Amino acid sequence: MSDTTADLRARAAELDAADKLATLRERFTLPDGVVYLDGNSLGALPANVAGTTADVVTRQWGELLIRSWDESGWWTAPERIGDKIAPIVGAAPGQLVVGDSTSVNLFKALVGAARLAAPGRTRLLVDSATFPTDGYIARSAARMAGLTVVPVDPSDAAAAMDDDTAVVLLNHVDYRSGRLHDLPGLTAAARAAGAVVVWDLCHSAGALPVGLDAHAVDLAVGCTYKYLNGGPGAPAYLYIAARHQAAFDSPLPGWNGHADPFAMTPEYEAAEDVRRGRVGTPDILSMLALEAALDAWDGVAVEDVRAKSLALTDFFLACVAAYVPQGRVESVTPVEHDHRGSQVSLRTDGAREVMRELVSRGVIGDFRAPDVLRFGFTPIYVGFADAERAARTLGHVFG
Repeated sequence: MSDTTADLRARAAELDAADKLATLRERFTLPDGVVYLDGNSLGALPANVAGTTADVVTRQWGELLIRSWDESGWWTAPERIGDKIAPIVGAAPGQLVVGDSTSVNLFKALVGAARLAAPGRTRLLVDSATFPTDGYIARSAARMAGLTVVPVDPSDAAAAMDDDTAVVLLNHVDYRSGRLHDLPGLTAAARAAGAVVVWDLCHSAGALPVGLDAHAVDLAVGCTYKYLNGGPGAPAYLYIAARHQAAFDSPLPGWNGHADPFAMTPEYEAAEDVRRGRVGTPDILSMLALEAALDAWDGVAVEDVRAKSLALTDFFLACVAAYVPQGRVESVTPVEHDHRGSQVSLRTDGAREVMRELVSRGVIGDFRAPDVLRFGFTPIYVGFADAERAARTLGHVFG
């Protein structure tokens, strides 16, 4: 063993021993011998989810049947679970509703934002490097609302906002590079321009403080299967700031968002609160699995998660520099903490094959075309020894 390897392994052991979040790993079921660094795509399985899901299926559904809408709290699950997510994203209760996919919620948010905006404005600013679906949804929403989509680099977004800007759609963290964008500053710029801002939190919620209320965000959406560990296809959420709820006009006025759903009236009257973000019957099986998964956050401060995230990614970058031959990889993730999410993205030739080889050796990250290796660090179950092993294995792959 080289001195560098011995030193870095010793340092990893020291950091893990001092990690006050280390015991949270016990709340998850992880395969033996695997370093899992793809929680930015699919979070690990919380240990209590299997038992909860079995109860939902065998007792709540199998025995209570339709009575569970009342007796097991199925009907109120979208708001109840929204309130469990709220402190993680810095929101007071009563402003998040869970259900549907991120794409569906984004469509609601964008059209709803356009209907909240001042009349006569024509522009919808969209992060030019956004996840493709966000761009697809934005263009569809713009056609419905009579707006023109204007792609903009987030670093230039504030300067691009003017009195013709109706809506601004931005990603808190860029999915490809891991760059963290300035939510407080850009939200303030949108407010100063009189625009309505919508934030996509898919790659930040559960990894770092968001501060939706503190920074006066208008609307936000996010998934729950990444850093919130809700499971594959877990329902997403929609944040509607309390000050906008009475005027929020959803383009999908389903019966679940009606003020009196069981009246079955032909005319739609929206619920008075965040429930107007609901559409159809909630997907109870996945929703209650998510509720159980969120128990892993009991007693966890998102500020502590952020501190560990930065320490993990710093340490991983140091290990990569030590183990990987010079010139074989280039980090496209910002070094500055203020601009970094909870992932490290490395550019390299043959990235797809490199990631395939890493996975075969028990280090699971992912690949993004054309040349990016992504490593997502979920601080509540990833440790410093994991980061060291991943970088060391990457070095071995390059030989």
